[in-house]
Amino acid sequence: MEHQWNDGQPIYRQLRDRVVAMILDGVLKDGDPLPSVRNVAVEMRVNPLTVLKAYQQLVDEQLVESRRGRGMFVKDGVHNLLLQDERQKFLTDEWPRVFATIQRLGLTPEELLAAGADHKKPGDKLGDKE
Repeated sequence: MEHQWNDGQPIYRQLRDRVVAMILDGVLKDGDPLPSVRNVAVEMRVNPLTVLKAYQQLVDEQLVESRRGRGMFVKDGVHNLLLQDERQKFLTDEWPRVFATIQRLGLTPEELLAAGADHKKPGDKLGDKE
């Protein structure tokens, strides 16, 4: 599987962010093992030391734990912690820009909800019409 890397951020940080996204998306759940360093390095075509650095950052952030001889595992309760942090980060960092754009373009809540419904994936909560 090919992956496009962003030149504005170190690859190990992008790998770290990818694992966080997998946890938030429910691909990796509490207690699940992370893919092996070797497998990720081969699949993503990066140096194993780069993967190890990304995983070490996750350990340092107490999102995953290393189990000697068994690998890296997602810590219990991490999904809810990450969700809370990411929501706050969005509201602080991104929402002011998004809100300013919405106001500048004169978009109505109805237009935004309709556009969101058009881009809804199965299982999404926003705009569910059940």
